[in-house]
Amino acid sequence: MAGFERACAFWTAVTATRLSAPRGERGEFVTLLPEVGDACVKAQAITSGDGGAHLGLAVEDVPALVNSAVRLGAEVVAPNKGWAVLRSPAGQLFCAVPWHGESARPPVVDGTRLDQVCLDVPPADFDSEVAFWTALSGWDSYPGSRPEFHVLRPPTGLTTRILLQRLETPGPASAHLDLACTDIDTTQAHHEHLGATPVTRHPHWTVMRDPTGGTYCLTARAPETGGLPTPN
Repeated sequence: MAGFERACAFWTAVTATRLSAPRGERGEFVTLLPEVGDACVKAQAITSGDGGAHLGLAVEDVPALVNSAVRLGAEVVAPNKGWAVLRSPAGQLFCAVPWHGESARPPVVDGTRLDQVCLDVPPADFDSEVAFWTALSGWDSYPGSRPEFHVLRPPTGLTTRILLQRLETPGPASAHLDLACTDIDTTQAHHEHLGATPVTRHPHWTVMRDPTGGTYCLTARAPETGGLPTPN
């Protein structure tokens, strides 16, 4: 639980949010509440294993989404009253949860916005995983800026887009959070002050590790639009 508290302290600081009251049988769930806009990030304490990230798909009809996902190759891991945990064909966990009308994006905070979940997919599963998430979401689907990327862009009003990234080597499917940044260096310095550490630097993004070891990326995408920087 100490690690969970450290993670919540870090992520509320970098997103300018506050924690909701805990909920769940063990008080293991909290929501990060912005001052303006609708909440789109939640945190969950786990009893064992490494932490990570996963998508929660908020929909009007949870059973219909679950049925669609199963028809497309997913499996139900844990059915619950009103929501469910599923596993994609490549092994990525995700949740189907009720939609409560969330549509207003939280604001840009100090030149950054947490606006993307990246699904890290083993190379052998990449094409089928792109097809699965494209069919399940119904969102605009198109190749990204690099051969290993594929983008799913949500309809106007939704807060978070999905990026699929083909891994270079076989391994388990996973996911991480991406923040769009006006200035990566400035954001990195702020995050390091809060306890994060840099992992690797790339031309348009930097891989970071939060104070509890969770991996995430700072990207050069525009926080307002999610678009890539214009080449000089």
